[in-house]
Formats: sequence, structure tokens, C-alpha cells
Amino acid sequence: MTAESPELPLAAAFPDADRAQWQRLVEGVLRKSGVAEAAGAAAEDALATDLQDGIRIRPLYTAEDAPSALGHPGFPPFVRAGRPEGTAVSGWDVRQRHAGTDPRRVNEALLADLENGVTSVWLTVGDGGVPVAGLAEALRGVYLDLAPVVLDAGAEFEAAAEELLKLYRESGAALPEGGGGLGADPLGVLARTGDDGALPAGLAATARLAVRCAAEVPRLRAVAVDALPYHEAGGSAAEELGASLATGVAYLRELTQAGLGIDDACRQLEFRYAATADQFLTIAKLRAARRLWARVAEVCGVSPGAAAQRQHAVSSTVMMTRRDPWVNMLRTTVAGLSAGVGGADAVTVLPFDAALGLPDAFARRIARNTQSVLLEESHLSKVIDPAGGSWYVEQLTAELAGKGWEFFQEIEGAGGQAAALRSGMLGDRLAATWRRRSEDLAHRREPITGVSEFPHLAEPPVHREPAPAPAGPGSGGLPRVRRDDAYEALRSRSDARLAADGARPKVFLAALGPVAAHTARVAFTANLFQAGGIETASEQVTAESVAAAFAGSGARIAAVCSSDAVYGEQAAEVAAALKSAAAVRVYLAGRPGERREEFVAAGVDAFVFAGCDAVEVLTSALDVTEVA
Repeated sequence: MTAESPELPLAAAFPDADRAQWQRLVEGVLRKSGVAEAAGAAAEDALATDLQDGIRIRPLYTAEDAPSALGHPGFPPFVRAGRPEGTAVSGWDVRQRHAGTDPRRVNEALLADLENGVTSVWLTVGDGGVPVAGLAEALRGVYLDLAPVVLDAGAEFEAAAEELLKLYRESGAALPEGGGGLGADPLGVLARTGDDGALPAGLAATARLAVRCAAEVPRLRAVAVDALPYHEAGGSAAEELGASLATGVAYLRELTQAGLGIDDACRQLEFRYAATADQFLTIAKLRAARRLWARVAEVCGVSPGAAAQRQHAVSSTVMMTRRDPWVNMLRTTVAGLSAGVGGADAVTVLPFDAALGLPDAFARRIARNTQSVLLEESHLSKVIDPAGGSWYVEQLTAELAGKGWEFFQEIEGAGGQAAALRSGMLGDRLAATWRRRSEDLAHRREPITGVSEFPHLAEPPVHREPAPAPAGPGSGGLPRVRRDDAYEALRSRSDARLAADGARPKVFLAALGPVAAHTARVAFTANLFQAGGIETASEQVTAESVAAAFAGSGARIAAVCSSDAVYGEQAAEVAAALKSAAAVRVYLAGRPGERREEFVAAGVDAFVFAGCDAVEVLTSALDVTEVA
């Protein structure tokens, strides 16, 4: 039925709306919310959001923002998919990671995964994983002609590759569709460990393996272009893209110098990216990565049939938390969805307890079932490029591709990926990005549910067997960071106090005035202090009763909580009473405004409010409560 049908006119019955009308509506909303007067484009700009890399997300996208040509799936620039059919025929490759040093236990875990929905194995070998000599035992019972095996062997990739190739020869198994990979990534090893001396031999070994695979087992990809070290060092999406391009170009140079044709060299690479709970940024990053690599392939003279980037997306370890790890199930679900929508060929959803140690059977089951639901029940793979045509996603893809290309050019201008790592240029850039993000985390502009927001101090901790220590960082190696690092350090201090004294540090919340006046700030302040492992005790008090209530709470610090109107009448007197009752530090919930000097003179030591530096507040609070 068309829009012109008299039975169902749809939008044809409504007058056309324009951007100016929408902006006028925004102006009205801003006025009601107390935002400074803004009109027209300025009103629209007031609702914009700034991302990393200098990207600004506007509140409204229209057909005017659409690219001139979206392209087609499976054709350059491959934004919409690397293959014409995308993942619609068989879904993406469900790839589970296994890291453990006992080949027998690893074998039990990976067989259980393969029997219950996993389609390929990602196996850590060598340092921090199964010994190279134990690879056969770890893969015992695995049908190598059905389940692709991808190795992550770090500096031992050549020995591990030889062992896997030996297993293929002895089994007589034909490689499955998708092939698997040997995981050669000497630049990734340099990034992780800072061991520059091993790079020349590593590059030569990588080229030998690639030449061998192209000639003998063309379905097997020898080289991994792993962007995870740059993401896990705190890099932004564009920095991850730029570093991956520089790494891929470096490997193309090595492989073609070793005698491979440019098409065969491209077919030997698999790119690995992080998928985060920022769904649109992840979708755009994977689409932008294919677009950028298509440009590299075009410049290098790669034929369209070999130019598509093969992608492996892995749920981000940076976003995973050690406290309240159950929330990680939600984060990894969004990451898995984003990776599938973004067109990844293989997806790894890490178990929710991966940040705590070796995942147990339940956590691995949830991880693989997350993908099974996305594929089998949500039918996510049945639509090719679901985000295609979204003006927002298309614009974000284009902007992210532009920023990623700029960073790639910076690295190439510095002499290439190896030189950028050796000189510290790349590490310094990632560190600066992480410092800026750490500020957002500390001020809770980027909240972490269960950690910096809504912590649950009474929840029993989740314990797991320690995982093998990963390789690096050595001298010059990139660090591994997590969003919860600062808060985890605070909570660990609280745990130590609990273990030593039988009680956590405590803050007394002095609630002034009627319930309606103090409830919001009591809740805000309790949430803030609990994020640092500091228990809260609250009581509705007056200037006359607050000293006794504070003494009975067992706390050494206190926070005054109420409305600004009540503060004007009682805050100074209550703060003075708390100081007289031996409170070593008194906080006031809210911005002090013009009465700061009055409150400070009465005994208020600090102010807590939305946007304050929570990490600094909590660190100083723990410091004063630990003083005898």
C-alpha cells in the first residue's frame, strides 16, 4: 500500500517539517531546563556530545548527512560487508578464547565449548598458555577438519605454528572453511613486551610462514594484525584503527619482499579489534576499518577479490570490571551485538569473570550462549549490514575513518609501526589519551555501573583460579589498563582494612531537614563514598543531636546532606558540631556557591557534588580514616 493510498496516507497527511522547526523546539526545552539562552544552530549544538579523537556527535542527523554512495556488500570499499552475503548464510564464526597452562584441562574446556555452540578455538600457547609441546594434548579429540584453530603464541609463534601444522599433516584433515590462523604478530609482541631485539627474526619467521601457507595451506592465515595491545593501553578507536593499518602495511612490505604476490599477502592477514559496550562506536569502527584497508589495498594494487579485510572482534578487557562482575554479562552482550552488526567475520565474547582469573564452566557457557541467542534467536546475522543507511552511523563511520587515516599517516611519517613503538611516539600518544579518559572516569563523567555507580559493598566477592600472567610489559612495552583501575585500588584498601580490623572505613551522613530535602543528596553521597569501599551510616539529625549521632556511628568522617535552603539555616552550625565531636573531616554535599567561606569557617573541609573528582575525594577520605 503506497503513501498515496486514501486508506492509509501515512506521512503524506502531515506537513513537511524542517530543521528550523526542530531547533525552535529545542530552544524551548533548553529554556525550561535552565540552560543559557541559545537559538538556532547554537541550541542544537548545546545537545551535542564530544567523543575521543575530536569527534562530535550531533543530536540530529538527516538525509543531508548521508554519504553520496554506500557501496554494496562484498565490493570495495567493503563498508557494508567483506562478502556479498555478509554473515547471512551461516552466521559469523563463534570463537572462544582459552588461556591455561594445563593441556588436559584446556582440552576439557574447549571440547565442551565446541560441543555447545562454539565454531572455532582461539588458543593461547607458550608464555602464559599451553606449552608448545602440549598442543597435541590440548587439541585431542578436536575435529580439525570442522573446527578452525587460531593460535595466540606471542614470541613462540613459529614453534607453535610448526606444531599445529604437524597435527594437520598427521590427521590428514582438510582445513575447514575459515581455515584458522597461526597468529604470527611480531609487531604485537614488540608492543606487548618492548623486546626490540627479537623483531628482525620475528619478521623473517612471519614471512616464511606466510609463504608456506600461501603455497601449501591457503585457507590458513599466517599473520594476525592484532590491534588489542593499543586498545588495552588506553588508545581511542581512531588510534586503534591507525595502529592496525600501520601494522598491516608493515606486514605487506615484509611478505611481498619475501616473494609473495600482493593478493596472496593480503589473504594471509586477519585483523583483530576490540568491541566495547559503546555499540555505535564499535559498529562504526569495524565498518571504518574495512573502508580504510580497502583504500590501502587499492593503493597497493590488490585485486578486489583479495582486498576485503577479515576481522576478528573481541569484547574489550578494558571495560571488564573485577567488582560486581555479573554486570560484565551485559557489557559483553552489547559488545557481541555491536561486533555482529558491524560485520565482524569472527566474534569472541569473553566470559564475565575473565578479569578475575581463569573462567569457570558457567562463565564460558554464558559467553557462548550470548552469541547463540544473538545468532539463533535474535537472527542478527540474517540481515546484511543492519546499520547501513543510518545517517548517524554512516557519518560516524566516515568521521572515524578520517581520524584513523590521520593517525596512520602520523605513524608512517614517524617511520612506520616498528619505529613508532621503538621511539615511544605511539606509547606516549596512547598514554595521553588514557590520561584524558582517566579524568572522565575519576569525575564519573564516564560512569561504571557496579563500581563508580551503584556499588554493592556487601556482595560476596567472586573468586577464580589465577590466570597465567600475560606477556609483558617489559622495558618499553605498552601497559594494560582497565576502566576500574583507580576504583579497584580504593576498594582494595577498604578490603585490607576489613581484613585487618574487622570493619570497613565509614562515613556518617548527617541528614538535615525533612525527608524531601535531604533524600537526593544522601543517596548521591552514599553512592559516592561506597564507590571507594567506604560504608555509610545515615541519620536525620539537628544541630543539637548530630554530635551524639556521629559518636554512636563509629565513623571518623562525616558528610552534611540536605537542600541549599536548609544549608542556609543549619549547615554551619551542624558542621561546627561535627568538628567538636572529633570528626577528622567534614564534607558538604553540593556546590558551595557564594557561601563557601562561611561553610569552611564553620568546619567544612571539602565539598562533594556531581562532577567532582571522586577518586581524589575518596583517596583523601581513606587517608584520613587510616590515621591513628
